[in-house]
Amino acid sequence: MSDTTTDRGNGTDRDNRTERHIADRQRQLGARLRRIRHQQGMSLADVQERSGGVWKAVVVGAYERGDRTISVARLQQLAEFYRVPLADLLPPPASQRRTDQPPRYVLDLIALRHATTTDGRELLPVARFAARIRRHRGDHNGRVLTVRASDLEMLAFTTGQDLDTLVQRLRAYGVLRSSA
Repeated sequence: MSDTTTDRGNGTDRDNRTERHIADRQRQLGARLRRIRHQQGMSLADVQERSGGVWKAVVVGAYERGDRTISVARLQQLAEFYRVPLADLLPPPASQRRTDQPPRYVLDLIALRHATTTDGRELLPVARFAARIRRHRGDHNGRVLTVRASDLEMLAFTTGQDLDTLVQRLRAYGVLRSSA
């Protein structure tokens, strides 16, 4: 009997993990849906209006929060409405999320602010770049900003440097905390 009890216990644990995984995937899908909608400059009310009421604002909002499950058929219809490939709406598999992501860097915004007001005037483009990203993200914590390596590559290009040189300068000023 103890084997049966153990199996049931493991089954319940497995069921709970599966439910959490599904809920997590729904939230990830919802975040992607919201990002696509925002990229297209639409509010939930705009979606309802532009779809002629096919997509109700409250329903799309529930999909975006992960509060409601969307069928594959409806997801395909939503992809067509947004004019994006269905694959762009799906979150990447867990294996890709961690291993295939390029490095990220953490900018110390307090150190950046201090450096640009003292001897680091060459960092003004970095400060403007960071401020733009913060506004775009709606990030108001003001202490740190995580950016992708590709963001720093673009910044390096626009300032006439290579990535390694920019990273070295940011570290020298104490602005680049570490790779994340």
